[in-house]
Amino acid sequence: MTTEAETKSNDSAAVRKQYSTAEKLNTRISIHSKYSVNKQGFGNWIASHYRIREGVSVLELGCGTGEMWIGKQELINRCARFILSDLSEGMLGKAKEVLREYGGIEYRTIDIQEIPFADHSFDIVIANMMLYHVPDLSRGLREVRRVLKECGTFYCATYGENGMMKYITGLFRDYGIQYEPNSSFTLQNGEDKLRAVFPDVRRFLYEDALEVTHAQDLVDYIRSLTGMTEVGKLPEETVRSVLEQHMTDGVLRIPKEYGMFTARRDESGARSGGDG
Repeated sequence: MTTEAETKSNDSAAVRKQYSTAEKLNTRISIHSKYSVNKQGFGNWIASHYRIREGVSVLELGCGTGEMWIGKQELINRCARFILSDLSEGMLGKAKEVLREYGGIEYRTIDIQEIPFADHSFDIVIANMMLYHVPDLSRGLREVRRVLKECGTFYCATYGENGMMKYITGLFRDYGIQYEPNSSFTLQNGEDKLRAVFPDVRRFLYEDALEVTHAQDLVDYIRSLTGMTEVGKLPEETVRSVLEQHMTDGVLRIPKEYGMFTARRDESGARSGGDG
């Protein structure tokens, strides 16, 4: 019989395996940078919400390749302590490579469920596009709250349940494929999950879509996603043909549903890392 602890350990191992290298993540990032309608970019939009003031301490969990911090040395320089962390050592190694010319960054391998810092250590904690992977999300959020200072802020971006994956999967309905999203932490339910731990939670939505002109790029994107395994099992020629059939004037427009939450430990105080 598998114990609860063993199940959670297996889940964490699966996440480590999925993100052991940056190849698939880079495939997903590239389609957004190439075809997004909103040219601000999701990463830049997220960063525009950060209130990083002089002397704050910042911890990012699940930093991935670290590319979001390219061009943001000024923000990093404001921090008394700035830590990028990831569950995957391979991903963290990629972040070190990407940001090799940037100073003032510490790198740590960290599981959000067991953050190795004392209570009230950080003004800001960041966890973008990763909370839906956490086996014990409640435990992870409690850990975030524990290491935040009394007036600290938690920033976390995620996707919605009616965006790209739902749309793309719907194109393959005739092949018996159904949309089965990972809905453990989305724009629809994230606020309630955060409010179980944080008293002050706000949601922000990012307006965007993809306009894809090369179907093969989308084929590669689909094959990089564990959440679209069934579509990925179809012959590549079939996937590409279905996508091309739904193009209008050579363009396939795909809706996005992305956004972020901010959450604070308390509703009062100086809000040194807050939205202001």
